[in-house]
Amino acid sequence: MIRIQARTEPSSMMKIASPLLAIVLTLIFGGILFSAIGKSPTQALHVLLIAPLADSYNIGEMFVKMGPLLLCAVGLSLCYRANMWNIGAEGQLLAGALGGSAMALYFVDSESAFALPITLLAGIASGMIWAAIPTFLKLKFNSNLILTTIMFNYIALYLLIWAVHGPLRDPQGFGFPESAMFSDATLLPTLFDSSRIHLGIVFAILSGVIGWFILSKTHLGFQIQVFGADEPAARYAGFSSKKLSWLVMLFAGALAGLAGVSETTGPIGQLVPNVSPGYGYSAIIVAYLGRLHPIGAILAAIFMAVLYMGGDLAQIEMGIPVAVVSMFQGVLLFFLLACDFFINNRLAFSNHATN
Repeated sequence: MIRIQARTEPSSMMKIASPLLAIVLTLIFGGILFSAIGKSPTQALHVLLIAPLADSYNIGEMFVKMGPLLLCAVGLSLCYRANMWNIGAEGQLLAGALGGSAMALYFVDSESAFALPITLLAGIASGMIWAAIPTFLKLKFNSNLILTTIMFNYIALYLLIWAVHGPLRDPQGFGFPESAMFSDATLLPTLFDSSRIHLGIVFAILSGVIGWFILSKTHLGFQIQVFGADEPAARYAGFSSKKLSWLVMLFAGALAGLAGVSETTGPIGQLVPNVSPGYGYSAIIVAYLGRLHPIGAILAAIFMAVLYMGGDLAQIEMGIPVAVVSMFQGVLLFFLLACDFFINNRLAFSNHATN
């Protein structure tokens, strides 16, 4: 019979190689999938992974998509390190976009130098509030954090849709569900004249560095890692589980809220229903692909941003449905989790039958 047996000493080399192996397996699966739908595997993979880096404009667009992915992933990495299973980055991003946009519209006729900082702070605060509610429910009533954060994703989405159809809709917008365009005072400056890369990418990279510093260089980071690895030992050492839970969840909410408001004040310039194509959900894959390490998340966010860019190109150039690209991301997470499972466990074969 076959049984699962935990490895006494998981391979540290395989822990590092696991994301690369998962990517290779995903590419093999992708080739089979593209063949099954009648597309050339080599052409499809080229369009998906190589074409997005073919020129400077596409590279710039890749960085635009990388920003919100990285901001959400860094926060999620700290949550998962502390065993706080926050699946609500998408909702926290949308809350940040909504709160920040409401503030930006308040400054729509202003040229104040404080307009942009206040708008960004409103987005950050909105993301933190949206993360605080399920955290309170978890700590006060022991509710399931996975379920509550997922449900709050949908609540945030429909609140945003209500807002752009109602109080935040542009009265001069011919009935379209979108806000008025923001003033220049509340728009993030672009870094280069020839691209849409904006200050949000700087925020994202700084978040990765700050996350690394917290985990690697502070006592708080040590507490987070101990709490995630062995909760009873952390409690015995006197670490406060409530304090750590609040800190990592509010940090994740702040970064996701910043991602949301950076989208509306950056490349979009207004609030629209489709602020996010699912950045908060994809950030879960980015966090795991980066081994729940903020610096690793930077590399993983680049790869996932390339997939987003390649997915758009694949639809345009080859007529590949967007669902196939979404499946590609899901399969990547599946192979990553499978590789991690076999790093920590192995299949044991026994010749003795049991009665």
